[in-house]
Amino acid sequence: MTQGLSLLFPPGMEAIMHANRPNHRTFPLPLLALGVLVSTLAACGGGDTAPPRPNATHFEGARIVLGDGSTIETGVFIVEDGRFTDVGAVGEIAMPPGATHVDLTGRTVIPALVNTHVHLGVAREELTDQLEQYAYYGVGTVQSMGLDTGTVVLDMRGESVPGGARYLTAGRGITAPELGRSEAPHWVTSPEEARAAVQEVSGQGIELVKIWVDDRNGEYDKLTPELYGAVIDEAHANGQIVAAHIFSLEDAKGLLQAGVDAFAHSVRDIDIDEEGMALFREHPNVVLIPNLPGADGDAFAVQARNLALLNGAGTTIAMGTDGGSPPAAHQEMADMVTAGMSPAEVMVASTSTGAAFLGLDDVGTIGAGNVADFVVLEANPLDDIANTTRIVAVYLRGAEVDRAAIEARMNAAAPAGAP
Repeated sequence: MTQGLSLLFPPGMEAIMHANRPNHRTFPLPLLALGVLVSTLAACGGGDTAPPRPNATHFEGARIVLGDGSTIETGVFIVEDGRFTDVGAVGEIAMPPGATHVDLTGRTVIPALVNTHVHLGVAREELTDQLEQYAYYGVGTVQSMGLDTGTVVLDMRGESVPGGARYLTAGRGITAPELGRSEAPHWVTSPEEARAAVQEVSGQGIELVKIWVDDRNGEYDKLTPELYGAVIDEAHANGQIVAAHIFSLEDAKGLLQAGVDAFAHSVRDIDIDEEGMALFREHPNVVLIPNLPGADGDAFAVQARNLALLNGAGTTIAMGTDGGSPPAAHQEMADMVTAGMSPAEVMVASTSTGAAFLGLDDVGTIGAGNVADFVVLEANPLDDIANTTRIVAVYLRGAEVDRAAIEARMNAAAPAGAP
């Protein structure tokens, strides 16, 4: 996809009730006075007061785009120990004793974005730096898709990089031999080799298998139905899902019939015909990651039409960008709107749908119990999707990301003369 996006991120007291007096019994005056005192203290909060919660932060006043398609126009939420504990409208949730108060009046809060298709480095320092940059741009979770070798990528799956996005990996994907291209994926030529490759990644605890079904404009043989059928069958037997890189409608049809779980690209050669649309409708749980090429390119038109068709048919759509450009999620979201999706649909695709696709039930929405990954924006992206770029602050796991420090590191690493 086009990665040339340049984004600007500006850095009296209540009366005592008498209805419950027991049977009009009379009490000695001192005892009655004591009862009144106790009742008064209770009404003032001097009885069973809530314990202090100094670790809690009370965010109030923002519009909250929850990530599930619903919005609280003037909301409040509480974050404690890295998670949302309460979410609702202003006036519904009291500030806990001892909590820090943050006024977000006039702002919009969205869940941190979920990018379901990236390709990142495999060395710890490089990967850490990339995860910090994704966080800078409001991305809270990334899924690296199939070009990840070595043990660092496996180790970092379970790590919490301070100020960095959550990292998931598909390890080494599976393709037919492609001499001269990346040797990171497993190259397979038989069903036995295909199954063995799946077993290897399954043994590493990887839940998503990436396959490539593409002849690269006729340069290579591609995975045949026999081979990708073996991958899908073996993966499903191991409780894994399979995401396919495709180019042609013909291959999309075959993969749908074989039980594929997701497409890491949409159909790119021709408009999807009625047979193809019927297959997509028969498989509503298949996830499409459009990965558009950029609205300023010649290849955009056919992919935009196909996205509009599939979205209209109720296909499950998630956001992914390919490559390793941290700000690219914002360009992809804008292109999805250009292709005909509404900003509200794109926000769901880029948060809760992506999280569900990746098997994550604690991110992607702003809700009690979820990890407090969220972005504070200057303006509402439901009015204009470009407002996702107007980032005021990013919080991951309840802690504010030091965007100024990350920006300084990015600037220091930029080549001399770069804009």
